[in-house]
Amino acid sequence: MNYFEKDLTSLHDDLVAKKISVTDLVKATFDNIAATDPDLNAFLTLNKDAALKKAAEMDEKGVDADNVLAGIPLAIKDNIVTKGLTTTAASKMLENFVPVYDATVVSTLNDKGIINVGKTNMDEFAMGGSTENSAFKTTKNAWDYTRVPGGSSGGSAAAVASGEVIAAFGSDTGGSIRQPSSFNGIVGMKPTYGRISRWGLIAFASSLDEIGPMTRTVKDNAILLSAVAGHDDHDLTTSTKEVPDFAAELNDQTSVKGMKIGLPKEFLGEGVDQEVKDAILAAADKYRELGATVDEVSLPHNKYGVAAYYIIASSEASSNLQRFDGIRYGHRSDNVKNLEDVYVNSRTEGFGDEVKRRIMLGTFSLSAGFYDAYFKKAAQVRTLIINDFQAVLKDHDFIMGPVAPTPAFKIGEEISNPMTMYMNDILTIPVNLAGLPGMSIPAGFAKGMPVGMQLIGRPFDESTLYKAGYVFEQATDFHKQTPKQGGNN
Repeated sequence: MNYFEKDLTSLHDDLVAKKISVTDLVKATFDNIAATDPDLNAFLTLNKDAALKKAAEMDEKGVDADNVLAGIPLAIKDNIVTKGLTTTAASKMLENFVPVYDATVVSTLNDKGIINVGKTNMDEFAMGGSTENSAFKTTKNAWDYTRVPGGSSGGSAAAVASGEVIAAFGSDTGGSIRQPSSFNGIVGMKPTYGRISRWGLIAFASSLDEIGPMTRTVKDNAILLSAVAGHDDHDLTTSTKEVPDFAAELNDQTSVKGMKIGLPKEFLGEGVDQEVKDAILAAADKYRELGATVDEVSLPHNKYGVAAYYIIASSEASSNLQRFDGIRYGHRSDNVKNLEDVYVNSRTEGFGDEVKRRIMLGTFSLSAGFYDAYFKKAAQVRTLIINDFQAVLKDHDFIMGPVAPTPAFKIGEEISNPMTMYMNDILTIPVNLAGLPGMSIPAGFAKGMPVGMQLIGRPFDESTLYKAGYVFEQATDFHKQTPKQGGNN
């Protein structure tokens, strides 16, 4: 059965009606992975035996008709811990780490009957934007195997876009859900900070990290966010706000008529590819046709976001990664003569270059004599960025713009234009610094590759983003276009 063209609801209806068994669906998923992944490299670990066992148990009991996720195969990014299933964060430091508990997101999904088929590849400890920083393999873009899938959630994005799975979960610290979703032509949501529990997410930067769903359609994404969002006693940063049924709000009457949309001039500046600009401006025109108002706005302090982000994120990473020391768990070097060697050699062998760079930068920023000059200043800039967003969102329902300045670049390619590299970060990072919800949806093509549009909303107002994304999706056909197996190019 080719379930790739189905959404979660119709696929679940087929399971309830017994048009297909959960076992056959899971087998078909692993067949898809077996046919595609030797070249795509989206997965690090498969969960075949446990998935088929759970599928058989569900077939015996019957699929719950009221639970749309029952029997659905999904993939999980490999920095979200899974009990009894290897979780590496794509690092040699955790190459043989098998967790003894599930992340809250995973246990919630398990309770709702999803089938975890495996763990997806990523940049090591989520540090990177291309999935080339994985210690184990390089994932390819589903549309063109010569190009990167984006990162750090590149494995999850490629798995969904290629049809290996119908949905997956990733994490986003500075754009790591939205950018790979843009590069692969799928929908990716970074929810408001505190909307989803981070318990069991291997921390990169604790004040920036957020887990989120990656899907083919807006409605599927809304279903998954409602399923996993909510307060968790294990994570005191989670909100106690009521979680709406986001998908129930999406129907034929959903409209953007009367909405005010802000389009920051900084989002279409130097470094943004002209075809990407054209796609976003065309999307703005589409929203106007649908009854919304699109105004040019400004986020003047966004230009300082990259510098603030790298200080804050690296400082928090330096603190979070102290636990990987060769003593308690993780890689331990055999080349040691004393305790200092255990620490130094284990971390030298276990961490990749990008992780080491960020640890060193963070340690420097937090060191005596430099904290006020760097970390404190970055925190102050963060407040200015938050204020900019608040000022625009006070008078606008949401903000729109590109997710990335270019389509996916070639594997191994060095981007020569520093402004393009700068814009790669400036378009997504401020959303994390401000703790706002941000979503990528397919909005066109540039140089034959997908272009994602970013929608940014008020805190805990994912509903507006889903409504706006759903209306745009229904008025266009970008989400219906899929890559050929092996890539289009």
